[in-house]
Amino acid sequence: MSPDLTAASAFVAATGLQLTEVTGTRVAGSIDVGPDHHTPWGVVHGGVYCTVVESAASIGASTAVAERGQFSVGVSNQTDFLRPMTAGRLDVVAEPVQQGKTLQLWLVTLAREDGKLVARGQVRLQNVPLPGA
Repeated sequence: MSPDLTAASAFVAATGLQLTEVTGTRVAGSIDVGPDHHTPWGVVHGGVYCTVVESAASIGASTAVAERGQFSVGVSNQTDFLRPMTAGRLDVVAEPVQQGKTLQLWLVTLAREDGKLVARGQVRLQNVPLPGA
């Protein structure tokens, strides 16, 4: 039985990320952004996008290796901020580019309701043993 990865972190929960699909080959969900996510200049902080990108990739990658007694930790996160956002819903989709025995690479997109990308990120993850495994 896999742990409930979506509820494992108060930090991630604080972002408001809601997941609707979690498999080892796809993670999907959404986040409603607004003033609680803003920089002092009134736009969503890039760290929110980095957090969502890393979280979605880590959850998917960890799900992919859970049956092997492993989880995945991010070793590199490159997130591009494509357009500013002040408020609204962002759809999140994460899918693997490559899944190997020790490393995985995931691509994550965050898009507005009109389909335009707000941010995209790529996360390289290492598969490591679960504590106590």
